[in-house]
Amino acid sequence: MSTITARAISTRRLDLLPLHVEHAAEMAGVLSDPALHAFVGGVPDTPQTLRSRYQRVIAGSPDPTVSWLNWVMRLRDESCLTGTVQATISSSNQGLLAEIAWVTGTPWQGRGIATEAARGLVDWLSQQPVQTIIAHIHPEHQASAAVATAAGLTPTDEWHEGEIRWHRSIRR
Repeated sequence: MSTITARAISTRRLDLLPLHVEHAAEMAGVLSDPALHAFVGGVPDTPQTLRSRYQRVIAGSPDPTVSWLNWVMRLRDESCLTGTVQATISSSNQGLLAEIAWVTGTPWQGRGIATEAARGLVDWLSQQPVQTIIAHIHPEHQASAAVATAAGLTPTDEWHEGEIRWHRSIRR
C-alpha cells in the first residue's frame, strides 16, 4: 500500500494541522461538551486521557496496511482549535479507501466550520491515490448528513454499526 501521511491543509478560514500530542490540552476543552457524544456514545476525555489517545493515534495503526491520518482544525481569525478531522486509509477491491470523520466543538457549530474542514479534507484526499471516500453517519444526525452532502458524499443503503454508509468515488 502507498503510504499517505497527514500534511497541513489550508482552507478559506481554517488550517487543518496534523495532530500532535501537544494539542490534547486545548482539544480537551474543545471536546468537553457531553452533547458531542449523543450519537457516538462515551463521555468527554480528560486532557490526560486525550493525551494518551493522541500518543496511540500518532504512533499509527498496528496494521501496516492501514494509515491513520488525523488533523486538528484551527480557526485562523480566532487563533484557536475548533475540532478534528480524520481519515483512515486502507486497501479495498477498488483501490485505496479513505474512511473520514469530523467533530466540531459546540461553540463553533453552525458556522460552516465542519463543512469547510470536510471539503478541505476531501479535496486533499482527491489529490492522493485514494479511489473511494466513505463516512458512517447516524441516521438522526442531520448536521453530519449535511456536512457529508456538502463534501460530495451520498448516502447508500448500507449500514455499519447503526450508521448509514456514505460514499464518494474519486474520478481521475
